[in-house]
Amino acid sequence: MFWTDRADRPVETDPLRGECAADLVIVGGGFTGLWAAVQALEEQPGRRVVVLESGAIGTGASSRNGGMLDESIAHGAENAHSHWPDEAATLIRLGQENFYQLRQTLIDHEIDCDYRPASWLDVATEPWQLDALEEGLPILRASGDIVEMLDAGQTSTHIRSATFIGALLSRDYGAIVDPAELVWGLQRLVVEMGGVIHEHSKAVSFDDVDAQMVVRTSGGAVRADRVVVATNAYPGPERSMRRHVIPVYDHVLMTEPLTEAQWAAVGWDGWEGIDDAANQFHYFRRTADGRILWGGYDASYHFNSSVDVRHEQSDAVHGLLAAQFFTTFPQLEGLDFSHRWGGPIGTTSRFTCAWGTKYDGRLAWVGGYTGLGVAASRFGARVALDLVDGKQTERTELAMVRTKPFPFPPEPFRSAVVALTRKSIQRADANQGKENAWLRLLGRFGIGFDS
Repeated sequence: MFWTDRADRPVETDPLRGECAADLVIVGGGFTGLWAAVQALEEQPGRRVVVLESGAIGTGASSRNGGMLDESIAHGAENAHSHWPDEAATLIRLGQENFYQLRQTLIDHEIDCDYRPASWLDVATEPWQLDALEEGLPILRASGDIVEMLDAGQTSTHIRSATFIGALLSRDYGAIVDPAELVWGLQRLVVEMGGVIHEHSKAVSFDDVDAQMVVRTSGGAVRADRVVVATNAYPGPERSMRRHVIPVYDHVLMTEPLTEAQWAAVGWDGWEGIDDAANQFHYFRRTADGRILWGGYDASYHFNSSVDVRHEQSDAVHGLLAAQFFTTFPQLEGLDFSHRWGGPIGTTSRFTCAWGTKYDGRLAWVGGYTGLGVAASRFGARVALDLVDGKQTERTELAMVRTKPFPFPPEPFRSAVVALTRKSIQRADANQGKENAWLRLLGRFGIGFDS
């Protein structure tokens, strides 16, 4: 896997052996779990914090993404207005504050993750996509975004493809990073602040014993006052989370470094994060060593919410992505791909993360960022800490936090619903974006499935 395929990755920590005590146990060592540990230790220096990771830090979803940071904590301003119109302005402000605080942590603690401020470009390949982008302009501008519509010629000044007929440019809206360096930087920070990390220590059960939580692994146990579950798309012993968060597999290609002539042919001189405006969309970005990351389009769900290493490689999906890449950039025909991978992302029926508590509030869980978790995971972790510590804050009073997304049905209905929704999305893209009766029904209930 490209981001973690390097010799300077951190030495893995020892698995948990035996029993120990802590004030807070965090299950999951990805972005959410590490941000929870950092913020808990910032808030209460000296707090005994233990992070349990089932594999190695940086090998899960937190290093399998595109490394694109978005200010939104609600999967975009339009999604915020759609689900929580009365709170949309608050959600936008909290997202901006979260983004600023994330950046400040990187500066204060010298976390070098190749952070680059970036504009965002939503490119259109069909007229109906341009119409949809224009329809969203009033909400974006009302939210304070600096946005403008570009025609084909203006779009080509940012990136050249004969398939792009226009675009929506959002200026200074986010950033791009090396996600592995970010997750490893947070890992280092947790340890420097006094936290303890045990890799290869999968939590297998939670027990409530004498008003304390006992988290058991195959090699030991931690007794703690509080537990935050940050497993996101990955299965864990807290099963109630699985009603609202399901894993879908996203697949990615990474090219070999482009030559100067190839970059000139593409005309991509900036560091924009780019996606296309279809329902089944691609996302792509440049890397520091001159490659193009190209991912997305089709999210694959496997029966019974299966998460398995066998799902990570797909000749069919990766082959389709490669063909679509060269349809978009025929001037790069012959360019090789050095890496390909896949991994599960946690999604909910409203695209935003969800939270829940159990054991009289001594355990809180969070997950379901639907592909926009690189920055939003910090906010998700902050809310989970508020909940598990019994704090009533502006964050915990949000309807997005107090209410859960519509639950996914059990199998075999879950697979059938996901399959029907994916097919309906494909048909909509092939029919000028027109939704069928099934998608319109889901829309009335605020339910969606992201591609």
